[in-house]
Amino acid sequence: MFIPHSPAEREEMLASIGVKSIEDLFEAVPKAQRFPRLDLLPGLTEMETAAQLKEMAEANFSLEDASCFLGAGAYRHYIPAAIDNLISRGEFYTAYTPYQPEISQGTLQAIFEYQSLIARLTGMDVSNASHYDGATSCAEAGILAYHQYRGKRKRILVSAGLHPHYQAVMRTYLQDFDGMRIDVPETVSLDEINPRRLAEMTDDSTAMVVVQYPDFFGQVHDFTELAAAVHAKGALFCVCVNPIALGLLKTPGEMGADVVVGEGQPLGIPPAMGGPYLGLFATRKELARKMSGRIVGETVDNRGQKGYVLTLTAREQHIRREKATSNICSNQGLNALAAAIYLSLLGKEGLRSVARLCYDKAHYAAAKIGSIPGFKVLNSGTFFHEFVVVCPEPVVAFNEHLLHHSILGGYDLSSDWPSLGNAMLVAVTEMNSKEDIDNFCHVLAGDDHDHEA
Repeated sequence: MFIPHSPAEREEMLASIGVKSIEDLFEAVPKAQRFPRLDLLPGLTEMETAAQLKEMAEANFSLEDASCFLGAGAYRHYIPAAIDNLISRGEFYTAYTPYQPEISQGTLQAIFEYQSLIARLTGMDVSNASHYDGATSCAEAGILAYHQYRGKRKRILVSAGLHPHYQAVMRTYLQDFDGMRIDVPETVSLDEINPRRLAEMTDDSTAMVVVQYPDFFGQVHDFTELAAAVHAKGALFCVCVNPIALGLLKTPGEMGADVVVGEGQPLGIPPAMGGPYLGLFATRKELARKMSGRIVGETVDNRGQKGYVLTLTAREQHIRREKATSNICSNQGLNALAAAIYLSLLGKEGLRSVARLCYDKAHYAAAKIGSIPGFKVLNSGTFFHEFVVVCPEPVVAFNEHLLHHSILGGYDLSSDWPSLGNAMLVAVTEMNSKEDIDNFCHVLAGDDHDHEA
């Protein structure tokens, strides 16, 4: 271990704080617990450590060497090389907290640009500087609704089409807090996940209605009428988005959303075995003061020069904590920067092209899979880049067979949605070529068995 301080420097620091030795710093810890004996393996040299880590890494299944049809919240999209190059610059990579605007103008401007892009993409008035991931953003939307009605409305109605993991996180944050409850309609088929049903279930006790767009199963609905029905009952309307889909579809803002949340991972961030990711969060202007997290504003200094500062920070925990609406202050700064660079590089037309490729390739794959005997595509309406396929055998068997052919199959829905039978959620992005899709269908159909024999 590298210790940067000399013995003399350590003695000087100890004297400054009034203790005689480093051991004195641990007086508050019971003596028997201070330096427990650890059952550690013998130490390794740097060369041995590097070799062991390389061996461990090779056990992972790399998406660079495979064809991937697994999505369910994390997706493989093309990431322009410029993103890693730019976010790895020292001034971005090491910067953390932008509370001192006089030395953080670059970081603050980057966050401001990110917020501006997300607000435009979602059709909302204001965006924060991000949350940890999409699930956290959904939960924070529920907290916003609680504070908006000062705890007088105790019900949050959540579409069964919202990602099951997001539903679980919302329950962890809110279920039974001050009498709050998360209601998810019992659903056994995809057709039951529709705006009309949610409109009928919204009542005067509802604080917020939460939907996903496209939903967990890839289905696309226009929520304009639902938003109006929710507002008629005095509740808030929240839309959890796939940001890539917004390059092609109507924005939540156009449909009347009050809050927009979502997972920003598709915007230039690799799947990375589950994180770190990026939680999107945007609202109407009227709700900005109840939005958690950081917001950067543009202003001018005393010389009339443009500058950037943190604004509306009174609701964060470092100032007036008793009035805070959330305990979240940190943002996923590096990932937010990556998303801003991704959107800037692609532009409006580039994002539309990516979304169109995802849409077209998914529909090609669905039509081809649906023609295989024994397989059935359940999505009957419009869908984006995911769809549900019922298989003739358990999905786990097909996925093991696909993996043998270097294909990562779809998400097995049997544990989350047993009512759908042997159902697989298939994701297709611009990264899946026609040859990839054809080969996927070829292996699903079992046409490879003769070759193996």
